[in-house]
Amino acid sequence: MSQSYNSIKPNVIDDEMLQKAVEEQWPEDIGRLAKSEGIDLKNVTELQLGFRNILQIDNLWQFENLTKLQLDNNIIEKIEALESLVHLVWLDLSFNNIEVIEGLDTLVKLQDLSLYNNRISKIEHMDTLQELQIFSIGKNNLTALEDVVYLRRFKKLRTLNLTGNPFCEEEQYVLFVVAHIPDLVYLDFKRVSDTTRELAVSKYHYLIDPLEHEEAQALAQLEEKLAKQKELEYHKRLDEIHHATSYNIAESKRAEYNEDILQLSETLMTLEIQTADQLEELIKDFEKNIAVIASTFIENVKGMMAQCRDLENRHHEKLLEISINTLEKSVKNELDEDLPDDVRELLVDKTTLVNMVNASHSVHLLKIDMRECDILTNAYRWQASVTGKAFQDEIDRNRNRVKEIFQYIDNLQEQLDNSLQEQLDSIELLEPPE
Repeated sequence: MSQSYNSIKPNVIDDEMLQKAVEEQWPEDIGRLAKSEGIDLKNVTELQLGFRNILQIDNLWQFENLTKLQLDNNIIEKIEALESLVHLVWLDLSFNNIEVIEGLDTLVKLQDLSLYNNRISKIEHMDTLQELQIFSIGKNNLTALEDVVYLRRFKKLRTLNLTGNPFCEEEQYVLFVVAHIPDLVYLDFKRVSDTTRELAVSKYHYLIDPLEHEEAQALAQLEEKLAKQKELEYHKRLDEIHHATSYNIAESKRAEYNEDILQLSETLMTLEIQTADQLEELIKDFEKNIAVIASTFIENVKGMMAQCRDLENRHHEKLLEISINTLEKSVKNELDEDLPDDVRELLVDKTTLVNMVNASHSVHLLKIDMRECDILTNAYRWQASVTGKAFQDEIDRNRNRVKEIFQYIDNLQEQLDNSLQEQLDSIELLEPPE
């Protein structure tokens, strides 16, 4: 898959290699000047270390402002020693011998990551890479298609390359990936079409709906946890105010805690906005599912009513045939049995008989039409009622939640003001008169 270093002498990343790499990527005249005057590695933002037979990543801590790093086409076995590169946006580790995804926790600004052509068997240990937009992990040892679900946490991911992994041979591979990463624009170098997206949602909605529900619950729990942490911090600092011994300290604390309350308010509102956005998406999916259920039911009703009309038409034809035969026999006095008087009254002539049978047929068809109309009207009303209630419930929940946040923040502000005023009053009492 990647290189073997049995016949190649492994290299280490030392100062000489780094110096040479920096000089090579600059224009020749600037490179000579940098070589003569020395290079401040803190100013380097891009570094190319591909095709150098590097076995182990090391000695990169000096590149504090590095944003782009190429380590492709080496013999690296482990992702390590990158924790100081906190400004990294682009990282290429393709064509190496890496088996485990690790050592990326501090790269929170990373947007483009390539692990193409390695020996990785599981997608993991990437939770902090929330800015990730492009991810290439094709031609590895990924066998479990369920591993793709892990990538749902990257809300900004738009381009994904998985081609060349064993699970790509599965028949439903594309639909599974697109269903679980709904915002994906490119998969395996191809744009995801609207048709593919619709098929994916239709096929895997039974898996996606529970996932979205779990994610919404997790977001709510996170919101609650953060709010509790902020509240604990607030009360801790509130206690500090009671121990303030001078007017200046109290006023300083007032400004500091006012800022904390403002940040808490912004955090709670941001979390609520995120919750509302996610619930809006869930409700839209719910609306689509309800529409599918209602459409299926309506089609079934139309099909059954069509069958009823066919039966009524056949019944009408048979009844008309029997009625005319009976009339002819009656005229000839060839009836085998006596007919009731009310039936004999209908056997006046052929025209009257046909009109009566046709009238009966029209009444039956009208009843079928009316019954179909009632059922369809109720189905449409049910669909509108269920989806409308879901949207209205979310609007009410959002309004109540925003109201709760405002009330909570006002309460905190009032507690802070009262506590500070008490502290200032006590300070004034303790100060000796002039």
